[in-house]
Amino acid sequence: MKPASEVDLVERRIRDSIAVKQRALEDQDYLATVRAAARIISTALRQGHKVLFFGNGGSAADAQHLAAELTGRYLKERPSLAGLALTANTSSLTAIGNDYSYDWIFARQVQGLGAKGDVAVGITTSGHSANVLKAMEVARAMGLVTVGLAGKTGGELRDLVDYCVCVPSLDTPRIQEAHILTGHIICEIVETELFHERDLS
Repeated sequence: MKPASEVDLVERRIRDSIAVKQRALEDQDYLATVRAAARIISTALRQGHKVLFFGNGGSAADAQHLAAELTGRYLKERPSLAGLALTANTSSLTAIGNDYSYDWIFARQVQGLGAKGDVAVGITTSGHSANVLKAMEVARAMGLVTVGLAGKTGGELRDLVDYCVCVPSLDTPRIQEAHILTGHIICEIVETELFHERDLS
């Protein structure tokens, strides 16, 4: 039998996670921005553009996860969609980090892989990750649409993107949990918009 303290911790963390999602559910700015980001991604993919995802640490894993939901599938059997994770090529990451600096690991890839009309999705719980900010500066200069996933304040990212989805929390693990929920919602809307299935139950 588990010690009471462990049981309490499990229950507290589940409640903490639920509380953040409840605040998101009641946050009209969050809800509206998620919808807007999903629509802009749907439009870009419909027009033959691609979505570039990037972030650090757990957010790097989220970037790869969400890119996979597009290229593979989320819920529906449908053609592959153009999602790229800029976190996945270790040769690019280490070469750019070594030859330039870690701040440029995503920006250089945006320069080489991005094009006007594509969507850049930067994920950072703090909103202050220098390499995500640099990539957004480059993306905007190149004419990409920019979407950020961040925590409560949005940090510096808020002023560098067209759409900033700010999870109403300052707690990194809870923000990350809400980011993957947010990404899944966006993927479901994208599939529904592009493949004309109107049942969102």
